Formats: sequence, structure tokens, C-alpha cells
Amino acid sequence: MPAPRRHAVFVLAWILFWALMILVAVQDYIRNEHGSALWKPVLWEGSSALVTTVLALIQVRGSRADDRLLGTPWRWFARQARWLPMYWIAFVPLAFGLRHGVYALAGEVYHHDPPARLFLYESMKISIFVGLFTVIRFGIKSWRALLEAKLRAEQANVLLAEARLQRLGQQMQPHFLFNALNTISSLMHTDVDKADATLVQLSDVLRAALALGERHQAPLRDELALARGYAGVMAARFGARVELEWHIDDALLARDVPAMTLQPLLENVFKHTVERRRGLTRIAVGAARDGDALVLSVEDDAGRLQPSALPAPAHGEVGAQRESVAAAASIDGGYRGGIGLANLRARLQALHGKEASLTLAERAGGGVRAEVRLPCAS
Repeated sequence: MPAPRRHAVFVLAWILFWALMILVAVQDYIRNEHGSALWKPVLWEGSSALVTTVLALIQVRGSRADDRLLGTPWRWFARQARWLPMYWIAFVPLAFGLRHGVYALAGEVYHHDPPARLFLYESMKISIFVGLFTVIRFGIKSWRALLEAKLRAEQANVLLAEARLQRLGQQMQPHFLFNALNTISSLMHTDVDKADATLVQLSDVLRAALALGERHQAPLRDELALARGYAGVMAARFGARVELEWHIDDALLARDVPAMTLQPLLENVFKHTVERRRGLTRIAVGAARDGDALVLSVEDDAGRLQPSALPAPAHGEVGAQRESVAAAASIDGGYRGGIGLANLRARLQALHGKEASLTLAERAGGGVRAEVRLPCAS
């Protein structure tokens, strides 16, 4: 809650408290005195409210430095206790002086107990009031300090996640460029013209990558531009050994997805399936809506996983099972996720936590399907 609103709430509660006290005093006066001079009970409680408000403001302003002691309540309360003598000394002269003055203006005399008895009784009353006031202040200040600490922790976590994403993004860009340049280097030994054409395609890919800048997320259409460019570079290298299909729901093109999500999935297929076989590999890239999830997929018809290498999932946790499949894919003899999938998994975790997942699974008809699920609320 913003400070002005918080102060307004406290002031309103203070006013309502004293309004209730005045109302009770008026009711008691009517019931016990049977009089019509209602200004008297209003004066009695009003003078107490005015003087107590002034003294409380002095205490609040004078004890601001004590907030650093909230972590040790006994020290904080001990510091507040030093204000009690101020109430004992000032309350009776100020409050009762106001009453005497108003009564004198009205041509009446204000009667009360003898001074010694009056000071003792009022000091006891004001001590109880100050004690309750101080306990309430401590509760409010402790609650606010807890919220501020929680907010600082959340802000620190956000900054940490931002720094982590920044590091991962900086790690991903040179990794992608390194693999693309390796592809062009291979082509230069077999087909210079194709290498030249592929280099032009690579420039388009780099342009798309630069368009993403240092953003952690980007519209799906920008992500697809990068993925199509990368797939074009790799297809130029492998020629007739690869066939690509794109199944994209155009309604999702404006949706934000983690930057460079599809490219490492495509890289996995080219590196661990297409490159290792001479036959045709069909690759399908998809983007579709599944309930409240946006599903990005890259699947092929020839890749393989090794289920025997799967580690045991955590008990009853679907998310852990998905992580286990992905982890197995990064270590088995078929797919090796390497930096690409490890980086993507870390970025998904940093951006969406358990709401996002990366899974690798064998297809019923052969091949492997890599799937990224992201939150996609209506």
C-alpha cells in the first residue's frame, strides 16, 4: 500500500476511535446527568483527543529512528517507554486546562478530583492508552517491514532472473553463430556457390537475431523468422536429405515466447539425426494452442531416444517426469541436448517456473518430438 494511502487509513481509524469515544461520553451524560448541555461531554473527550493526538504525533516523529530495532521487540518497546513521562506530565495540564478555559468562557466552573488523585488516575488511564497505541504501532510497523522485506526479496529475485537471462542470452548468440559458421565452412569445401548463398541466408538469420536484441521474449512471428532462417541455412547444407514442414496457427503470431526457443530444437534434429544418416529426414515445426498452453513443437521421423537411460522421476510429479525425459535426452546415445537444450530449459525455468516445460519423447511411428509448453491465458 502506498505511504499516503496507508497514512490516510491510520488517520481515519484514529478519527473513528475518538468519534466513538465522544459518542459514548454523550450517551453516558444523557443517561446519568439527564442534562441537555451536550457540549460538555464533547469537550471532555474532545480535549483528551486533541491533547493525545498532539502528544502521539510528537512520539511518532521522535521515535522514527527506532524502526531499526523492530527485529528486537524488547529494545523497541523499551525505547517507546521513555515517552510515558511526557504523557504523565503534559496530559493533565493541557487537557484539563482546555476544559477550564472553555467552562470559564461559558460562565461555568469545571469541577474535578483533587490534583494528586487526578494526576494518579489520569496517568494510569493514559498509560493504558499509550500501551495499546504502542502495541498497535508495533504490529503495523512489523507488518509493513515484513512486506517491504518480501518486496525487496522479490525485486532481488527479479534482478537475479534478469541477470541470469542476460547471461544465458549472451551465451546462446555466439553458440548459434558458431554452429552456423561451421555449416558454411563445411559447404566451402564442396560447393562454393552454395556456401555463398548460405552465407547470404546467414546474414538474414543474424539480422533476425539482432532484431530480438537483448529481449528475453519476442512475438512468435519474430521467433519464426529466426527459426526459418536457421532451417534454411541447414537445409542448404544437407540438400535433399531434409524436408521441412511448418504448421503454424496464425492466431498465435503476436504471442510472446522466449527468444530463441525453436532454433535449439531444430539444431538438435539437424545435429543428432540429419547429420548422422544418409536417408531423408522429415522435420515438422508446429505452433498451436492447447487449452491454456501455447505448444511449440519440432518433430522428426528418424531420431531416437534411449528409454533405458531415463533416470527415475520424482514420486508423482508430472513436471519431474518431463524433466527426466529431457535430462535423458541430453545424455543418451541418440539425442544430446548440449548447451542448446540446457540453455533453453534454464531460460524457461527463469521466465515461467513450473508453468513451462520442455519434453522430448519418441513418436509412435518413429522419430522424436520435442515440445515446449508455455502459459497462454485467454
